[in-house]
Amino acid sequence: MSASNENGSRSGQRAGVFDVRQVIAALFVLYGLICTLMGLFGTSSREIDQAAGVNINLWSGIGMLIFAGSFILWGWLRPIVVPTDSESESS
Repeated sequence: MSASNENGSRSGQRAGVFDVRQVIAALFVLYGLICTLMGLFGTSSREIDQAAGVNINLWSGIGMLIFAGSFILWGWLRPIVVPTDSESESS
């Protein structure tokens, strides 16, 4: 249940970096950047031929970056609000 003030808006502190969605997004950004860079600069034509002509590092890296972006957007649009001590005592 969320706390609200007279205006109907939620009060309290945002979870920020302690929101697990932000941690997951950061990890996917890291892995996505590594895979994308490996796909762009570290994949030989022999490796692409072994993967049925698909640069799998590039495409999986792009997919991870899109996934991370969706988690960041989700956290920005629907932040977790942690009630302050005074609010939890009054309820």
